[in-house]
Amino acid sequence: MRTLNQKQLDHFEEFGFLKIDNILDPESVIDPIIQEYNIVLDNLAEKLYSENSITSKYDDLEFGERVTKIYSDSGEVHNQFFDFSLPQSGIKHNTPFWAGPAVFRALTDSNLLDVVESIIGAEIYSNPVQHVRIKIPEKYCPRDENGMVKFGATPWHQDNGVVTEEADDTDMLTVWFPLMDTDEQNGCLTIVPGSHKGELLTHCPNYRNRGLEIPENLFDIGNSMPVPIKKGSVLLLTKKTVHSALPNISNRIRWSFDLRYNPTGQKTGRSVFPGFVARSELDPNSILDDPFIWNKLWTETRDNLAKSEQFSFQRWDGNDIACA
Repeated sequence: MRTLNQKQLDHFEEFGFLKIDNILDPESVIDPIIQEYNIVLDNLAEKLYSENSITSKYDDLEFGERVTKIYSDSGEVHNQFFDFSLPQSGIKHNTPFWAGPAVFRALTDSNLLDVVESIIGAEIYSNPVQHVRIKIPEKYCPRDENGMVKFGATPWHQDNGVVTEEADDTDMLTVWFPLMDTDEQNGCLTIVPGSHKGELLTHCPNYRNRGLEIPENLFDIGNSMPVPIKKGSVLLLTKKTVHSALPNISNRIRWSFDLRYNPTGQKTGRSVFPGFVARSELDPNSILDDPFIWNKLWTETRDNLAKSEQFSFQRWDGNDIACA
């Protein structure tokens, strides 16, 4: 088992983050994800080309170069086609997502769950607040009418701040990992050590036209530090650790997963989305081990939400004086 030692646990408790090397096997866990997403990119390219949204399918390029060309040529960011969650609004019967078997195997990888168990215990629920992030180099990235990069640097936030109040008492753990090496050039995460010891900070909607963000005067930004990570390694964060992601100023994409886990039975913060039991000593029969059932859960959720009045995940109204 890849359980954490006491020194690692003490670091996580003291600083609110922990980087752990060589957890996910690149050949058996990460490379199959990349191969799977090549199929998704094929489908996206075919769709956009048939709609005359791109001038070429760019099928002679490797994934990173190809997705960069497709995003740049189409003038849009198409991350929802790759995401294994649904958007927080505007869900339709044909809203795309990808909940494939290679992705599921990563979420349920035994080494990864060993690490998670070290923090939250053996009754592990895969929280549906989960995403894949594909960030192409900013110099090629589509921009909005104000000249802002459409999907660039991630604003300062706490993961507790992007879920509903129902999860305020949940022991939610964030697991972030890249599918290739990440550094300060292509947009690794940057964190504020020790910031988890404070309260949930005010998050301001559309702050500085960057989306939901904690104003920098509410925390000690001078203590922030980038955390470069190699392929196969993971970064753990508490739900209150203040963090952001740097802009991608490199010539290569930054491709990452951010996952959430909590003890089974606790609220997820997005209860309308489907989570599942990933590990259980008390009730082994409750564990979901079939990726096709997982895909079906998301498909049924999308179809049901498309027919109903959709839930609002926004807990912040922007009226706090900090947002002025």
